[in-house]
Parts: sequence; structure tokens; C-alpha cells
Amino acid sequence: MSQPATTLRPREGGDLGQPSATQPEAPAFAGEQDATTWPGLINPDGTRWHYLDTAATAQKPQQVIDAMAHAMGRDYATVHRGVYARSADMTLAFEAARRKVATLIGGEENELVFTRGATEAINLVAQTWGQQNLKAGDRILLSTLEHHANIVPWQMLRERTGVEIDVCPITADGQIDLDAAERMLTPAHKLVSFAHVSNVLGSVLDAPRAVALARSVGAKILLDGCQSVARLTVDVQALDCDFYVFSAHKLYGPTGIGALWAKAELLDAMPPWQGGGAMIDRVSFDGTTYGPAPQRFEAGTPAIVEAIGFGAAVDFVNAQGLSAIHAHETALVAKAREALQAFNSIRLFGPEDSAGILSFAMEGVHPHDLGTILDEEGVAIRAGHHCAQPLMAHLGVPATARASFGLYSDDSDIAALVRGIERTKRIFG
Repeated sequence: MSQPATTLRPREGGDLGQPSATQPEAPAFAGEQDATTWPGLINPDGTRWHYLDTAATAQKPQQVIDAMAHAMGRDYATVHRGVYARSADMTLAFEAARRKVATLIGGEENELVFTRGATEAINLVAQTWGQQNLKAGDRILLSTLEHHANIVPWQMLRERTGVEIDVCPITADGQIDLDAAERMLTPAHKLVSFAHVSNVLGSVLDAPRAVALARSVGAKILLDGCQSVARLTVDVQALDCDFYVFSAHKLYGPTGIGALWAKAELLDAMPPWQGGGAMIDRVSFDGTTYGPAPQRFEAGTPAIVEAIGFGAAVDFVNAQGLSAIHAHETALVAKAREALQAFNSIRLFGPEDSAGILSFAMEGVHPHDLGTILDEEGVAIRAGHHCAQPLMAHLGVPATARASFGLYSDDSDIAALVRGIERTKRIFG
């Protein structure tokens, strides 16, 4: 039976920092969750849904839902073009959202391009900066654990330009092996593109070292921040990376919008990749001149309502405290690992200190079957290759089960997961 619905409140004490690897701190969030805070976590009968698929997409707090409803209703108007007051107000709100998102990662608003998500952001870099700067004989370094969105765009670029792709291995516990990267990198490498946090293993990249390694051979570096921005404090200026990409919907915001942050001098030199309204300076049949960045990369009417939701999600996360969120999720992962280690039929993947994500396989049970039985128990996990088929091949499995936590998760979710696994074990003998 699912647990009664409860209301989420931050615990007194605020920012807790990272928990000990040996004795995780108690969750940074305690209390109850109800439909007034997280409507997506409540079943029709009022019981709690044990949602453990936050790495795929996070549930939305009412604060974000309300902001988007107001933007679509009482406040709605187009942006950048209207001369009437409501359009001007919406333009201010839209650009304020851009400023909030940029500030979240330590960037400036003129360095942040709104995209449809991290996937589009990586494609934008590949098709603009990559097409302009990479040629046959140049090399790109990826890693074994990358999401398909950080593999396929570079393969497409390889087909057009002849650039070569190298793959950095991972360590036994699922970290990108930066010692191997150091041995592999040469002056021919013009780009390093790594996940900041693995969407399968939860392993956290030593980003400062990765940036330093790229710099040592004169390469640019792109970091995929989809799984990191909702869990870790990110400062792109301090990191000195060149490109940083992420999506709103993993940050408790809406789908359909994400962001590319890039150093201003790189954005200014990159050609546009889509043509249309909004991205132009002047158009004639003799030729067109383009607007400055980030305007140059945002052709057409933008995702206005989604941008407002993105900004509201940033406000929400900032109010909770990213280090407190990370401490909360890390403690839950440690408890989940301990609970699942009691089953000798379960194989765990990834490091002990993974960030909010735990992948595992159950002997004799396909992850899809496990996911189906857990769903009957009111528990939602992800089962499959998680858009990381090369990593699955490396792990020697066709798929894994993945439990991923959010700031709304608590011990009852782990208990429900364990009950569902116990039932699965009984069914499969």
C-alpha cells in the first residue's frame, strides 16, 4: 500500500553541504508532501506515488505551474516586438528569466541562448562552432558514458567534416578516467565533450581537472550539465569551460526549453544556424545581416511560457539551496545502495557517492519486467539503456533499472522500492 500523502518543507538549518561518504547526513528535506506543493506526486485516491525517475524528468512544484499558468493567461503577450504595455512587460519577464538561468550557473545573460533542450544546444554547437572550426585531421574526445545527445551530433559532424572521434574509458567504479584522458589528448584534439554527471551512473566528473586537461592541448571543452544543474553548484566562470548545456525539465521546470551557455567571444564568432524572424538585423533580397548573440541563435517566436517556467524553477531551486539538495539526494542514494546490497541477486553500478542516481540489475529479471512489477506497487523507475547504449555494452548488460531521486524523495520511496523488489523476487523465484 502506498504511503499517505505528505507536504515538503526545508528542514531548519538551510544549506547542509555534502554528506560524509561513510555516514551520510540525514536528508536535508523533511516533512510531508501534498498536492499543494507537488501535485504530480499524488495519486487520484490521495496516496503517494513513489516517483524515482527524476533523472529522466523532474516533477514540477506548484510554484512553477502557477508561473506558467499566469504567463499563458493573464500576462500573455508576445515578446521583443510589441509596442503595447503587456508585450513590454512580458519581454522584461522573458529576459529576466534568461538572467536568472544564466546567473544560476555563474554566467552572464548575453552568454546564454535559449534552446529546446540540451540536445538542441549540443547540436547548435556542432553545427555552428564545430562546422566553422573543425576539419579533417582534427579530433574530438568523448567518453564511454556519454548520453546519445553527446555522441550522435559529433558523429554527424564527422560525416560532414572528416573530424575523428576518440573515446575515453571509464574507471571500474564508473568515473570518466581522466588519467586515460591525459594520455590520449594531443594537439590534434580541438574539443573535449563530457557529461558533468552521468545520467546512468550518477558519477560526478572532476570538471576542473577535465578543463585543465583540455586547455593543456589547446582544446575547447563542452560540459553536459543536464544531471548536474539540479544537484550541484555550477560556476562556469570558475570552471573556465567553453560551453555548458542543460535542460529545464530536469531542473523542476518545463519541457521544451533548455540553455546553451558559451563564452561571449565564442558566441560572437559563431554563425547562425537557423534563419527567420528575431535573429536578424536587416533583411533584403540582396542579403541579410544578423543580430548579436544570443538573439542570432533564437530564430522565430521563442518559447515564452516555457522561459517563464524555467526562471520560476531556478527561483525554486535557489530557495531550497543546491548544496542542501545534493546532500539530501546523496544521503538517499547511500541508503538505497545499502538496502539493495542486501539482495545478493542485485548488481549495483556506479560509484558509492553517486549524485542522486542509482542503476542496478537483478539477476534473472529483465529491467522492463522489474519496472512493470514496481509500477503495480506504485513505484516509478526507469528501465532501459537510458540513451547510453555504448555504456550498456561496456557494462555487459542490455539495460539497467535506474532509481533517481529528487528533492521531494524520502525514505518511504526507498522502502517502497525494496518492497517491490522483494515481490519481484517472489514472482521470479
